[in-house]
Amino acid sequence: MIERTVMRSGRSLLAATVLASAAMLAGVPARADDAVTLSLTIKDRRFDPAELHAPPGKAITLQVKNLSSIACEIESSELHFEKVIAAGAEATIRVRPLQPGRYSFFDDFHHETQGFLVVP
Repeated sequence: MIERTVMRSGRSLLAATVLASAAMLAGVPARADDAVTLSLTIKDRRFDPAELHAPPGKAITLQVKNLSSIACEIESSELHFEKVIAAGAEATIRVRPLQPGRYSFFDDFHHETQGFLVVP
């Protein structure tokens, strides 16, 4: 009789632990290694590619290389980032998971330099 009670208590404790662990994991935000990495270069006042594509609901890591001989400031109010990148330098920009849409970004030092991030 005591053995059955101990076994039931052990099962209850295990079940409670599994449920608590699942509840904690459900509230954990996406990890950096879950992010989608996209590459972008800037040269001759153009983004290459001018249009990037990313899946919905995934964090995005944007690797930007400025191959120009002058600094640029890549910016987007829609994507909530702004980053000055020196001539010949590289930068990493992190973007939150996005819903489907077409999001613009530009070089604030040269407004004719435009690009888009498309989330289908």
